[in-house]
Formats: sequence, structure tokens, C-alpha cells
Amino acid sequence: MTDTLMIGLVSISDRASAGVYKDEGIPSLKDWLKSAIASPEWREELRLIADEQPLIEATLKELADDKGCSLVLTTGGTGPAPRDVTPEATLAVADKVMPGFGEQMRAVSLKYVPTAILSRQVAVIRKRALIINLPGQPKAIRETLDGVFAAVPYCIDLIGGPYIET
Repeated sequence: MTDTLMIGLVSISDRASAGVYKDEGIPSLKDWLKSAIASPEWREELRLIADEQPLIEATLKELADDKGCSLVLTTGGTGPAPRDVTPEATLAVADKVMPGFGEQMRAVSLKYVPTAILSRQVAVIRKRALIINLPGQPKAIRETLDGVFAAVPYCIDLIGGPYIET
């Protein structure tokens, strides 16, 4: 086990992955993490992929199993639209579901927008990785992470990951 914290950042968007517009999810995640994590050493694995359940599942497995990510944050694909399949893909690769994260993310978001009730974000454990689905908009990403990240280092510690200093 390495002491280097590996974080997978996955932006899930048909249009951004096709180059129709610039992805804002990964830059938002990176900016937030740089301001929050004080651990001396951490690295990221970045993925920009389409809203395709088999592709999302394969990406989450790769990051958790092959790349050794202790934390995987996804952005996008959590609404009620037919193409939004991030929660289904995340649950399909889960060893354990962590319902408190989804409950807290929706509670935080409801303070800002009444449509947060439509969000289907989930969090799961896969082996030694915590996988958290976040909303797709940069503002919502920041608000949500502000509301749940305090529990992340302890969760990662409990599942055998490296110490995270915030």
C-alpha cells in the first residue's frame, strides 16, 4: 500500500466527451480538492466519458481496482433523464452502499435549489475505494463537496486507504 493518495476524477457527459463543449466538471473537482486536501502527496487519474452504463462501470472498476484510487469522484449523469445512468453504474460495481452520503448531498443541495430533490447521487465502497457521485454543475459540485467531505477522510481510513489531511 502506498502512502500516495490516488483520486479518480470522472466527468460523465455525452456532449463534453464528444467535444461539443468544454468539460467543466474535472476542473471544478481539481480546484476544490486543491483547496481542501493538505496531504503532502496526492495524485489524480482523470477520465472524461460518455453517459454509457457499461463504460461508466468499466471506468469505475479500472480506477478502483487497477489504478489504486482510494477516492473516486464522478460528476454528471445523476438526474432523472433517460441518459442519466451514473447511479445505476455506480451501484452495479458496489461492494457496499453508503446511503448517508446521498442523503446529505441532497439535503445540502436543497438549501440552494428546490430541484435537488430530483438528484439521484449515491456513494459506494468498492474494495478499498470510496466512490461518490456528484452533480454536474461547478457551483453544485462545490456546495456538495463542502457538505460531505468532512466524512471522506475517516471513511477512507476505515476501508484501509491512506491518511488524508484536510
